[in-house]
Order: sequence, then C-alpha cells, then structure tokens
Amino acid sequence: MISLRYTRNLFLRSFCIIYLFAFISFYVQIPGLYGDNGILPAKSLLENSKHKTLSAKVHYQPTLLWLAPYLGLDVNYALDVLALLGSFLAFTGFISQKFCTIPLFAGLWSLYFSLYQVGQVFVSNHYDEFLLEAGFLTLLVAPLLPGRRKGSKGSPSDSVSFWLVRWLLFRFLLTCGLLKFISGCPKWWSLSAFNYYFETLPLPTPLSWYFHHIPGWYLKLFAVITNVCEIGLPFLFFIPIRAVRITSFIIQIFLQISVVLTGNYNFTNLLLVTLLLSLLDDQFFYGRRKPFTKWTLIEKIINLLIYGAVCLAVIKLYSLNLNGTIIESNIGFSKDQFEQVLKQGLTITIYLGLLSLGITALRALSLSLFDSQGSGSKFLVTISTLVCAGIAGLLFISSTVPLASLHSTSNSSVHTSVRTIYNRLHKLHAVNQYGLFPKMVGVDGRPEIILEGADNLEGPWLEYNFLYKPGNVNHSLPFVAPYSPRLDWQMFWAAYSTYDKQPWILSLAHRLLTGRPEVLALLDRYHSPFSQKPPKYVRGILYKYKYTSWSQRSQPSWWVRQKVGEYFPAYSKDSPALVDYLKARNLWPTPKKQGVNPLWKQVLDGIRYVTGHLEATLLLWSVFTAGCAIITTSAKK
Repeated sequence: MISLRYTRNLFLRSFCIIYLFAFISFYVQIPGLYGDNGILPAKSLLENSKHKTLSAKVHYQPTLLWLAPYLGLDVNYALDVLALLGSFLAFTGFISQKFCTIPLFAGLWSLYFSLYQVGQVFVSNHYDEFLLEAGFLTLLVAPLLPGRRKGSKGSPSDSVSFWLVRWLLFRFLLTCGLLKFISGCPKWWSLSAFNYYFETLPLPTPLSWYFHHIPGWYLKLFAVITNVCEIGLPFLFFIPIRAVRITSFIIQIFLQISVVLTGNYNFTNLLLVTLLLSLLDDQFFYGRRKPFTKWTLIEKIINLLIYGAVCLAVIKLYSLNLNGTIIESNIGFSKDQFEQVLKQGLTITIYLGLLSLGITALRALSLSLFDSQGSGSKFLVTISTLVCAGIAGLLFISSTVPLASLHSTSNSSVHTSVRTIYNRLHKLHAVNQYGLFPKMVGVDGRPEIILEGADNLEGPWLEYNFLYKPGNVNHSLPFVAPYSPRLDWQMFWAAYSTYDKQPWILSLAHRLLTGRPEVLALLDRYHSPFSQKPPKYVRGILYKYKYTSWSQRSQPSWWVRQKVGEYFPAYSKDSPALVDYLKARNLWPTPKKQGVNPLWKQVLDGIRYVTGHLEATLLLWSVFTAGCAIITTSAKK
C-alpha cells in the first residue's frame, strides 16, 4: 500500500492554516459589514424570519447564530464568538497534528458555514463555497480520534478520500477552463485575454503593472499554458503512475505561483495548492531513493511519452510556430469542433471518473481485508473503508450534475433523483457549481466607483480612499492575500452593475454620511479627508482606469483614468429617497439593545480593541508567525 500518512497530515495542517486565514479575515470585518451599524446588518437578515421555534429557524437559515440568546449574546457578539472560536480551533490544528481529527474539522466547517449564511452579497463568490466543499471533504480525510491511525502507511480509506480531493480539484480547474470557451468570449478565443487580464483583476498586486507590459506573444503563450493547465492536465491527476502525477503537481504549482504574484485572490490559491497535495505520497517528502529497476525505467518512459504527447497536442491545437525568437500561437480548432468534443467529452469524463473511483474503492477494500492486522482491527478498517466508499459514491454522483450542466445534451440526461441529491448537498455547499471569470471584462478600461464627499453640493468634492482597490492613480496596490477584503472586492463587481441593483452600496453611503467608525475602519482611515467629521453629502462617480504605458515607468503614476459619469447621485443622511430606500430593504441602522452578558462583553470588547490596532494583513501574518514559532519550539524539545 502506498504510504499517505505524512501527506495526509500535511494536508490537514495546511487546511487548518487556510481556515485560520479565513476566520480571521471574517472577524476583522464583522463590525463594518455585519454589525448593527454595518453595511448589511446580520441582525436584520435574521429578523426576517417569522418562525418561532429554534428548529424552524434553523431550517429557514441554518446557522449557529440562532443560539446567541441562549448564551447571553446578541447577533454582533455571537458573530465574534463564532469567528474567534473558528480561529482558535484552526490555530490548534495548525500547531499540533494530534488535534487534526474529525471533531475539529466538523467544528471548523460548521462555524464557517454559519458565518457564510449571513454573509449575503459579500460571500457571493465561488471562493467561500470552494472552501466549504473542500472543508467537507476533510471530514473524510481526517482520523476520527488522535492515535487511531497508527499504521506506518495510514488507512486504506485514505486513497478513496484523496481521490475525492483530486476530483474536486479536477472539477474546479476543468470548469474554469471550459467556461472560458463556452462563454464565447472573443478574448479567450483569440488568446488575447492576458492583454487585459492584469489590468482588470479585482485586486491587482504591485507586479500586475509589470506583467501587463510583457510582450503580446508571451501573453498569448501564457493563455495557452493556462488553458492546458485547466483543461488538459487535470485528466492526468487520475493516472495510476506516480511520476505523471508529480510532474502535473509541479506544473500546477507554477501556475498558482504566477497567479499569486499577479492577483490578490484571498486564500484561494493556498487552497488549490493544499488540494494539489493529494497528487503526492509520503515518498515525495522523505522517502529514500529506491534502487533503479525496470519498473522505474518504464515509469519514466511512460511519463515522457505522456507529456510528450501533451506537448504535441498543444502544438497542434494552438498552432504553435517558432518565428525567429517569437513563438506564435493561435486557436487551431473551430467553435463547432469544440462543441462536438464538449458534447461527447463530458459524458465520457463522468463515466471515466466513475470507473476510476470504483477501482480505487475496490482496491482500498481489498487492502482493508487482507493487509490489516488482527480480526478486530480488520473489521473496523473494513467498515470505515465501506462507509468512506459509500459517501464518496454519493458525493461523486451529485457532483456530476454541475459538470453535466456545462452542455445541454449531457445536462438533459441527468436523472431527477440525481438532481435531488445534488440540490440537498448543494444546500450544505458540500457540492457546488464553479466557474470564475468566464468572460474577460473591462477590455476598454476597468470601471471603478470613486466615492466622494462634500459639505456643499457645489463642492469641493473629496475622495474616499480604499485600502486595496484602485483609487489614487499614484498609489500602488499591496499584496493582500490570503486576507479577504470583501468590501474592496465587491466594489469591483458593483462597478459593472448599477447602484439600484446593489442596495448595499447606498447603505455604505449612509454609513459614511453618519461617520460610522466600524465602516470607516474598512477604508483608508489614515488618509481620509473626513476623519474629523463626516461630510454632508456623498456621491459615487464612475471612472475608467487603465495602466500607464511602459514609457511612463519612471513616473509616480500607476494608472490613468477617465471620468465616465455619475454612478449614484449626491445624498445627505436625511435624504427622503435614501431613507425610504434603506428602510424598505431593512438596512436602516438600529440602536444596539443591551442585554449581553457583561463578562462576554468585556472579554470580546477587549479582544476587538487589541486586534483593531493592527492592519488586517499584519494581524494574519502575526498569528501565522506565532504558530510557526510554537511549532519550532515544540520540535526542539
């Protein structure tokens, strides 16, 4: 049996780090986003429930926040408790492997799921769903209790649970890659998407400007590499040859590093890297070099042949041609040909996945029957393997629904009972539909909403500065990941819509008009023109931003911008239109009700006071560094 024990432990501890970053990111932003005076108060959302009993409320909105009154808390402090408890559990799993058990990960998943339920528009991306689905799989990867898996090679069910991890990774990458072509986006079909990609990222990094100015032929080649990594190479995740999977792992890591350097995608890339660990085994990390055998030679030859075939296919499909020192590339297949391959390929992919899972499960079951020591141990291991295989089959069947939905033909063939299973699991976000940035937007310049305040309608109008999104053309943007600045992220998407379809943005405007410190903390409060008192009027102006040219690299400006027009009109805090709009949507701030347990209040306020003096990314890395220091100290003892 291939040893997966060390790989499993590394996977689980890495997942604890991801949870740690996610919970702390949520905690930092709770007052400004979900507090009573926040942009989208969580209390208002829960108050919409007309149910009286606890079970009915949980069925309406499944979250642990319903327990707040029983603990002497209100919704605001309950949110803090959930986020802090999740951070604590994740930290304990990070610093000590013995805590990485099913109860711990069940608690982490439940807590994050509870927070997600009140996240509203600020969790309307696929990244939180991706974390929840991957987190659900950790319940199959982790041991039930510490010390229960003492075998040198782990448990036979590890191969089944890691297969599910690879299947999630496969679906995520494949769907993201295919949707670029399914959407019909002309920029992806012409391989010119990366001419605009780095300029139109939701939250660019300081290196995005430099990548934007890379020669066009190289950017087209990078589009080819991205397509291959997302559509072609994921099929190699299931090849039962170790060298093939390791090579695929290395290539995918290169892609993730490139994404991290050029875009702030919160914890997503770290999560993808963690899932990629499922392609490895213990020998990759510490195994001794095996003596050179015939099988070793055969494995290396097969690996070369497979990736050689991939290279030849890429040359053919993308018409790669060396012209002097430039590699020319163009799509070498038509949309009709792509349509035909997609139509047949999705069904074939699902059947191949079922076959691969079946073989993996049967092999794990045979190992549990014949390799376990002792009749009692053999019985327990066999039962756990059967349970794991059964759950894997259920998750696989439900996951075929979002995969089949990529084409009408395969989608219509999905049985009703399978859709029912998917709908129920999707409600828990144990199985989700993915597809990030299928179309390249902002090709004529990225739209940005600039909020301005003034004491008179005639001006002067002064701009609010955000911490992580473009605003001042002379300011570079920082590396933010793995922190998740949800307001800055959502401002990017709001710019592609209208304010009447984004109720939260007028709620934000009202909080600025009333000078709510919770909301101002989400902005650049150290460079705010209204740090002393709020303005009388706030308005939104839409601009188009573009990077400055390469010839201006010695200049202080990073962006050039052009005013498009008004995004939303000027409002005062007492404007009848604004007041009626917010009250109709239950977004009008309400005074806090006392009744929180004094001890809870004192402790939680103290923690909030200490953490509030640290910049969010600094807080994340400080906690992470503290965990690393504890691990290092423990290892020396």
